Amino acid sequence: MTESAFVHRFEPAISAGSPPLLLLHGTGGDENDLLGLGKMISPGSALLSPRGRVLEHGMPRFFRRLAEGVFDEQDVRRRALELGDFVSEARKQYGIAAPIAVGFSNGANIAAALLLMQPELLAGAILLRAMVPLSDPPTADLAGKPILLLSGQTDPIVPPGNSAKLAALLSQAGASVTHRVLPAGHQLSQADVTLARDWIGKVDAKAA
Repeated sequence: MTESAFVHRFEPAISAGSPPLLLLHGTGGDENDLLGLGKMISPGSALLSPRGRVLEHGMPRFFRRLAEGVFDEQDVRRRALELGDFVSEARKQYGIAAPIAVGFSNGANIAAALLLMQPELLAGAILLRAMVPLSDPPTADLAGKPILLLSGQTDPIVPPGNSAKLAALLSQAGASVTHRVLPAGHQLSQADVTLARDWIGKVDAKAA
């Protein structure tokens, strides 16, 4: 891979029919963080898990923020394009189809930005505790792209209306959005795992 490469982990598919997953960690995570989650929600899938290249007080992230919940949108755009280049190169290197992004928190936000900026790179997405990544997003064609958005009812980081706004934005772009608000905070719960596993099973069956 070229200079657009990220430090990453790749685990090949165990089942040929399972969709590859692009695993995108939250602030302070790394390329190992979501491997277990990926295996739980889609046991046979190839897993591609990059580490964010921005450091905030030594903690990896996928883009800069100016404050809690306030994004450096110029950096969001630049980093989303970098991630898109990496996904394209990784697909060639590892011989995988367009992946379904599985992002948590900061990783979900960069996945949402990637969907809006380069929708052809992803087959769909599971966005866990995501926010609207861009105040003035480009017009994207997400026709029929499956997206699962799981929010926390008592999430102290994501304002209540923000995830609903993201769901509306993605729906207006043509995506097939399922949005569930769970009795949870910002951290993931067993309900997230169960819902994600069931959803990806349905998407997988539909694709087959």
